[in-house]
Amino acid sequence: MSDVQSSTPEPFDLDAYLRRIGWEGGREPGLATLRAVHLAHSFSLPFENLDALSGTAPSLAPADLMAKMVRGRRGGYCYEHNSLLACALDALGFEVSGLAARVVLGADSPQSRPRTHMMLRVGVPDEPRPYLADVGFGATGALLLPVPLVLGAEFEDAGRRHRFARLPHGGPLELWALEAYDGASARWVAQYAFTLEPFTAADFEVFNWHVSTHPRSPFTRRAYLQKATAERHVALDGARFTESRADGTVTERTLTDEAEARRVADEEFGIEVPQGLNLLV
Repeated sequence: MSDVQSSTPEPFDLDAYLRRIGWEGGREPGLATLRAVHLAHSFSLPFENLDALSGTAPSLAPADLMAKMVRGRRGGYCYEHNSLLACALDALGFEVSGLAARVVLGADSPQSRPRTHMMLRVGVPDEPRPYLADVGFGATGALLLPVPLVLGAEFEDAGRRHRFARLPHGGPLELWALEAYDGASARWVAQYAFTLEPFTAADFEVFNWHVSTHPRSPFTRRAYLQKATAERHVALDGARFTESRADGTVTERTLTDEAEARRVADEEFGIEVPQGLNLLV
């Protein structure tokens, strides 16, 4: 069992998960399978924070993730997405451990942000280096494919470009940063910073509760939805709906009322908004 899952056995239905993400290929625990499952998950399951917006810490138990994200018309945020992916990769035979990062996008320094983002370190048979997998970073700089944990190389993943940089800091462990290439500004932009220290399910339960209940957490204050496809990335941040296309075109508009917001959540993100929850708070 992956160390990012609960120690209490919970049902996980690999067949149902693979149907949900539309993957019908092989199940051998190799690099091709890891890349295919990661990409299919990224394009199929939306990012959303509606539980936190309603004042509830979402459950990370595999059975609850299955009910919400696989059998229901919902998505989740990083802890849910990457916990669900960890279940799938574990069932497929990969070695999986959790990593935790400080989101530095828009920050003055890595030290100004707490560790609030979850990713996965994945060991792949016959591969000399582990891979970073992350299907839960709700931004246009997110990974669409897993990338090897190696410095000094640039990776193209489904039309996006990423690389790892090493950041100076005063700690005993190396501090890595995932950087994404921003074509509009023609520069590399750090997304999050992390060490390779493994984190467990107990750690992520604490992080999850803090992020979903703290009054200053952005996830408790406004709706944030996102979904990626090969052609475009759509996001709803409060009342602002943004579409970023693969050719670099970006369009924005402001939603006017709750009925329109619910319609956008359904049609653009495939999300069924719970009754009684207002998206435009």
